[in-house]
This record gives sequence, C-alpha cells and structure tokens, in this order.
Amino acid sequence: MAKGSLQIDVLGTSFAIKADESPEYLAQVYAKYRATVAHIEKNSSVEDPLKIAILAGILLADETTKERAQRRDSPDKSDLAEVERLALDMISRIDQVL
Repeated sequence: MAKGSLQIDVLGTSFAIKADESPEYLAQVYAKYRATVAHIEKNSSVEDPLKIAILAGILLADETTKERAQRRDSPDKSDLAEVERLALDMISRIDQVL
C-alpha cells in the first residue's frame, strides 16, 4: 500500500506518483532531482526537456554510483569498532588458553 504521493511538475510535464515512501522522503528526492535539472539548465546549452531529463538521470546515477563505491572502499566507523571489539575478544581468549 502506498504511503505517500507527490505531484511532479518539471520540464513542462505534470503528473502524480504514489510510492511506498513517506511524503517527506519523496519531497526530498524530488527536490534533489529539481536541483539537478536546474543545474543542467543553467550550465549547459541543452534546451530539449527530454535530453535535460536524461542528463539529470545520468548525473544522479553517477553520483549514486560514486557514493556507493566510496562507502565500499572506506569502512563505516561502526564496522571498524566491531572489528576492533572482535579482535580484542580473540586476543583475550588466546591469552586465557596460553
């Protein structure tokens, strides 16, 4: 069952969507997309709305891919804390055996 709905008005097109996300989350995603579209409109000579929409999708996919790669390459602090805890536990067990 859909939790939220959102009215989309961008690049001369208007429609509503429903999704299994909160209205706040949908508004946040939409704001990010609109900001990306505005950036493309301001910084490029592209005027075709379809091309702008495609470029926005590519830029957002690029950003998401880079963020995932960065997270994969740099462990979360909580992951490091868990590794440290496990290592100290193993050292303690080894000390008990010796």
